Amino acid sequence: MSDHRRIEEHAVIGDLDTVALVAVDGTISFLCAPLFDSPTVFASLLDLERGGSFELHAAYDDPTHTQLYLPDTNVLLTRFLHDDGVAEVSDFMVIGDAEAPHTIVRRVKAVRGDVPFVMRCAPRFDYARAAHVVERTHEGVVFSSPAARMALRLRSSVPVEIDGGDATARFVLRSGDTASFVLELVADQRPTPCGRPRYSVEAFKDTSNFWRAWAGRATYRGRWREMVLRSALVLKLLTSQRHGSIIAAPTLGLPERIGGSRNWDYRFTWIRDASFTLYALMRLGYTDESAAFMRWLEARCAELEPDGSLQIMYRVDGGHDVPEEELPHFAGYRSSRPVRIGNNAVRQLQLDIYGELLDAIYLYDKYGAQISFDLWSNVRRLVDWVAENWRRPDQSIWEVRGEQREFLYSRVNCWVAIDRAIRIAMRRSLPAPLARWYDQRDQIYGDVLARFWNPELRAFVQSPHSNVLDASALLLPLVRFISPTDPRWLSTLAAIEQSLVADSLVYRYRVDDAFSDGLPGGEGTFSMCSFWYVECVSRMGDVLKARHFMDKMLGYANHVGLYGEQLGPRAQHLGNFPQAFTHVALISAAFDLDRRLSVAGHPS
Repeated sequence: MSDHRRIEEHAVIGDLDTVALVAVDGTISFLCAPLFDSPTVFASLLDLERGGSFELHAAYDDPTHTQLYLPDTNVLLTRFLHDDGVAEVSDFMVIGDAEAPHTIVRRVKAVRGDVPFVMRCAPRFDYARAAHVVERTHEGVVFSSPAARMALRLRSSVPVEIDGGDATARFVLRSGDTASFVLELVADQRPTPCGRPRYSVEAFKDTSNFWRAWAGRATYRGRWREMVLRSALVLKLLTSQRHGSIIAAPTLGLPERIGGSRNWDYRFTWIRDASFTLYALMRLGYTDESAAFMRWLEARCAELEPDGSLQIMYRVDGGHDVPEEELPHFAGYRSSRPVRIGNNAVRQLQLDIYGELLDAIYLYDKYGAQISFDLWSNVRRLVDWVAENWRRPDQSIWEVRGEQREFLYSRVNCWVAIDRAIRIAMRRSLPAPLARWYDQRDQIYGDVLARFWNPELRAFVQSPHSNVLDASALLLPLVRFISPTDPRWLSTLAAIEQSLVADSLVYRYRVDDAFSDGLPGGEGTFSMCSFWYVECVSRMGDVLKARHFMDKMLGYANHVGLYGEQLGPRAQHLGNFPQAFTHVALISAAFDLDRRLSVAGHPS
């Protein structure tokens, strides 16, 4: 690659342990292995020179590229179209093969004409900090890095050369011919099934069948089914089959502003994001994933701090330690630096996570399976902590790196936490200090109405007695804190529309003299906030307006239906990609709006 492919010019493949980003030119430009939060093996998306990549493309001058998923799967097809020929590369990661874990299969085919191809496999271990050696064996080319304690084997059906620390190939396929490349983790010296002559063909069939069977379990049959199902397939890719945890995004260092410093590592399980994801999966009928996450969550609740509080994020396996450090040797995506791994937000106080967590537990208990008494015992400790600490200033959902303050969103979610705990206790007749919880819940409600309501703006504002509007307020009617048709809410929505909404696009807040989030530079619009806005408009009853904005927002997806965190001024995708939260918000908005359109008698 001569230049960075843009974030939105990528699709993703995965094996429920990790995810790889595949650009429209056939380059795997990002992969952490063997797990989501492992160091990178390929990271040319962050540094073209040092990051490493796995290139496979038709050797034509300026071909046309197209990319699509095979229907109802996470099997990717990349096409190269040229006057002299047409070629395809199919990419996938093998699912559920214990003998061949973390295996990438790349099958290339000449569809028309005699097509020349180029392949270069150039891993760079441990965020390109660890050296490696290359060895040719009878089973393929092995890249091994003692410093990274890791080895990869590349099997190929065409001759491969060793070029420095890389493996390369140039070959021509006649019309109808195919070739395959299999990149596998070398765990020990035992033979693996990847060496079988028809392995790539068999794995293609098995993987396609796995994804189609999983997609077939979705209960959603409404409008926008294709986009809803693609979002569900993305969320499944971000779910750890081994642990049940759900990561926020599979990437790190992708900027919220090109050239800026708002570049974070999202390859961890945030209680907030994962709780919303659980809700979305349950809505679509995926109870197995919900149960697995609840088991992971129950283990975290058994590890509460001595005072009963909870950490805001964890490693995929539940580990607590996610120290933040910078990678100064990486140039950054389009010179956006620094590139960080780990995330210091782990040490922040974010009171909103308790409401999101308790809402997820409440919904699972109601629509999934009754929670255990052990979990309830820990929930009681957690809610007691909320009842004692809801008045504290914090960093809240946006993880501001400036001073702590009292945030509307956190205050409301403390109300949600206590409210949902009361509902669970009443529904299941579980022991709880209900009188105290009722008192604290009602005090929070009164505090929000008294101190976060700005009578001049006629809106709920970000902090007490301020003039700052915040898109997180869009969740107030969604969590049932206030009716979506309450006059105070309707005037709040009107104020948000005037200040933060640009057509269907929504800013999370405005950084100005009235509010600083402690970071330099600006950012784009937040796509999840845009879908929250659609759902708010839907819930207040204006379904045609909501449908108009829903359709417009769907038009901002990339070529395979994926979203990053934000959209820039030219609708370029910004932030880590794909982001679970955006796809969760899409599912929620589609679910609510589709139901209301049908009730109102509007045609599909």
